[in-house]
Amino acid sequence: MACSSCCASSNTGATNDPRWRRALWIALVVNGAMFVAEIIAGVAGGSKALQADALDFLGDSANYAISLGVAGLALAWRARAALLKGLTLAVLGIYVLCAALWGVWHGSTPHAELMGLVGFTALVANAVVAFMLYRFRTGDANMRSVWICSRNDAIGNVAVLLAAVGVFGTGTAWPDLIVAGIMAMLGISGGIQIIVQARSELNSGRRGYTAAAE
Repeated sequence: MACSSCCASSNTGATNDPRWRRALWIALVVNGAMFVAEIIAGVAGGSKALQADALDFLGDSANYAISLGVAGLALAWRARAALLKGLTLAVLGIYVLCAALWGVWHGSTPHAELMGLVGFTALVANAVVAFMLYRFRTGDANMRSVWICSRNDAIGNVAVLLAAVGVFGTGTAWPDLIVAGIMAMLGISGGIQIIVQARSELNSGRRGYTAAAE
């Protein structure tokens, strides 16, 4: 009982750390701005990879907002928030995968130059955010979900740049569609990881509550 209470208190204090909140606010502003920029560029340039990356920015904006809302709350509430975010991330990944498959038959060749410019800007933004959140990567499911999303976005931005080079070199949409598919799988995989850890934390909390009641 004493150890469990101490750990719970320590975890709550960590999530209420001013540095954690500051990093989340910066990440929220950066991701919100990049979502607007990328969704406009993705639609205008006909790039599924940019649109997939824009959805990642939207999902992460919601992720950071929820994390700010539950910072300092009990582990059970943070785990529930993480579970919701994991499910959302997986659903967004499935949507992007379906969009990429649709593009195989109905898509057009995107503008490589626009992809490269916006992709590089997004990479810089995500690299800064990922660097800020790196120290929190081993926290609870809620903290880990934030790190996983930021990490996946940085990887996705590199992939968008490679797709832009591929589109420019081949003159076809295939590199764009392949990268969109890879990003979708990253989202689904990350969502599953978050869901598994969040469920584990919720189950541990229930077992602890039952033991205390007995």
